[in-house]
Amino acid sequence: MREPPDFFTYEPVPGQPGWYTWDMADNSRFNTQVMGAMRVRQEGDKCRLRMFPEHKHTNLQDMIHGATTLSLIDISLFSAMHVLRKSEAGMAVTLELSTQFIGGGKPDEPMDAVVEVMRETGRLMFMRGEVVQGDHLVAAYSGLVRKASPKA
Repeated sequence: MREPPDFFTYEPVPGQPGWYTWDMADNSRFNTQVMGAMRVRQEGDKCRLRMFPEHKHTNLQDMIHGATTLSLIDISLFSAMHVLRKSEAGMAVTLELSTQFIGGGKPDEPMDAVVEVMRETGRLMFMRGEVVQGDHLVAAYSGLVRKASPKA
């Protein structure tokens, strides 16, 4: 099942083979207003969600703010549902998110959340991943998402 067109734009990025847009169709919402344009691609059994940090994503130490990293992680769960399992992500909800911050994120290079599905049941999806900038590990995480209720 593919996402209804009114939730996300998921289209090939010209000149970037394998990359797709992962933006809210309604650009007045959190993802677009706070996180900016995002890109996604499948890499084997994993999904890579990329953000492009700006000054607004930094803390007073000029590193990526932890809330930015947590937002990237949360959004990555839904992009993985869509890309890896073709599951409707727009109406799903995060039930649990566990994060270990390991290194500071740098504001001058793209930051990626690389996530995999560990198990899927009828209503739940268990995932884990890492936030990286090249070879630099920023965070590790696991998450549990409740899939959207079936339509009547």
